[in-house]
Amino acid sequence: MPIVTLITDFGTADGYVGEVKGAILSAAPGATLVDVAHDVTPGDVEAAAWVLSRVWNRYPEGTVHLVVVDLGVGGARRAMLLQSGGRWFVGPDNGVVSRALGEGMPDTAWALDPDRCASDTLSSTFHGRDLFAPAAARVAAGESPAALGDPIEFESISRLELSEPHRSRECVRGQVAHVDRFGNLVTDIPASWVSPTALIELGGTEISGVRLSYTSVDPGQLVAVIGSAGTLEISVREGSASERLSVGRGEPVLVRPERD
Repeated sequence: MPIVTLITDFGTADGYVGEVKGAILSAAPGATLVDVAHDVTPGDVEAAAWVLSRVWNRYPEGTVHLVVVDLGVGGARRAMLLQSGGRWFVGPDNGVVSRALGEGMPDTAWALDPDRCASDTLSSTFHGRDLFAPAAARVAAGESPAALGDPIEFESISRLELSEPHRSRECVRGQVAHVDRFGNLVTDIPASWVSPTALIELGGTEISGVRLSYTSVDPGQLVAVIGSAGTLEISVREGSASERLSVGRGEPVLVRPERD
């Protein structure tokens, strides 16, 4: 049974997700559809890229990841199909695959041709239903990508301008890469770069030491942990670190080995 995952900013109140699913199942009736996330902040491509990076390789090879957060719908941006790590990616060429692919290149890439893969009635405002969903379904059903579009150069794929963490003998500098729905501040600083006795600074606040879990502190207290993404995370037990510190994505984070 082919698997198609869905990441969108469509929400669930208007039925848009249902229309996309109907388009997929009409072309691939045996597909298994997985709702990864539909409450990405509207138009937030970087947030969608984060979600995709967390899930893409959790699914078996052959899975088709359909990602539609598309501010350029109806415009000049390309529609694309990629294959990397044995999985397929379908969506707009707007950088949404940046975190999933990292610095590597996909194995193969195509620009989707609407004349070859779109539904009979292609809406200029709903490519998720009329272009991307049919393309994802046909790939899931085993159709050759060559029937859907033409090959493109890997170097031409759009990438988000993502900052990279840096480290020296004195400190590590990174930033908040994602704020989850609990208000946890997920940084881009790898766990291996952070000592258990580190002093963390962000938003004008210092946090001493990295704990094993949220429950290592009392309710309402700030805590630094190594989160499930394998990076440094700043949280408030039973609260929101984002609200407490009034910071969000892009906030600089400084880590010193230990208090002087």
